[in-house]
Amino acid sequence: MNPPPSSLSRRNLLRFAAAAAPVFPTSQSSALTPVPRTGVACFTPTLNAYSFLELLNANMVDPSQGVDLFGVCDFCALHDIVAVDLTGYFFPGYPKGPADAYVNRIKRYAHDRGITISGTGVKNDFATADAAVRAEGVALTKVWIDVAARLGAPVIRVFAGPQTKPASDWETPARHAKREEVEVWMADALRECAEHGGKAGVIVAVQNHGDFIKTGPEHLSLLERVNHPWCGALVDTGKYLSEDPYADIALMAPYAVNWQVKETMGSSLKTPPTDFGKLCRIIKESGYRGFVPIETLSMGRKDYDPAAEVVVVLKAMREAIASAG
Repeated sequence: MNPPPSSLSRRNLLRFAAAAAPVFPTSQSSALTPVPRTGVACFTPTLNAYSFLELLNANMVDPSQGVDLFGVCDFCALHDIVAVDLTGYFFPGYPKGPADAYVNRIKRYAHDRGITISGTGVKNDFATADAAVRAEGVALTKVWIDVAARLGAPVIRVFAGPQTKPASDWETPARHAKREEVEVWMADALRECAEHGGKAGVIVAVQNHGDFIKTGPEHLSLLERVNHPWCGALVDTGKYLSEDPYADIALMAPYAVNWQVKETMGSSLKTPPTDFGKLCRIIKESGYRGFVPIETLSMGRKDYDPAAEVVVVLKAMREAIASAG
């Protein structure tokens, strides 16, 4: 019996796939390149648990109050959110890694609700001149890289550091440090984390947070200096503090391994609301495939209801994605 006609035989299909799929480097390459993608852009709005910051913090103080990470998973299931980024701060015992029993429980809980654990994150400072503090941040990140691997999460979020002074004012114990010098020691710390991440199968995603990284070119410069295949960009849409944050987002989208989608183009209600249509067109043009977690913030609102706010942004993102085709 002859096989059914097909424009691509199985052999040709395999040959085509092998030729089309870029080979991701297994060791440090000579230059930073965009994340290799295959296929057309395909992205889904999901959730960053940090949206429930106040309720999660209340629950950690008093388990009868607020919501825990299991409740966040329930929220996702109720609103057809297929993935959640479970921020490390809200695990019991942070900054220490959680017990295996807890990790296994949250993994099973999420799985039973059809939810992927897409990432986690830590608090670190690699911009400080204090080498001991940077070393603590590296050690912390390595611990949570291992936690991410246990969770089945492919990405861990890290910060550059909360250095906000002008370059001329960045002080070391004995002298002023120029931006380039700060970037060098920061890159060394991130590269060490990325090396550990590669061994665990977890990508270290550096988030722009309006601190050392305020613009797309600053974000890209740091990643170029790190230059490690297991270190990429987490694009925080509300934390590029430039005249044209959409240009920064467009610059960094090809290097994105994860996102944080904010409702405003800053951390204040005084900043412009996010143009979700424009944002989704940028993401589509970059060819990004994966999750785009939503993170809403109270921004001083006494009536802030994260459950309601996330639903508003979720609806806007879904409509914008549909409009973008």
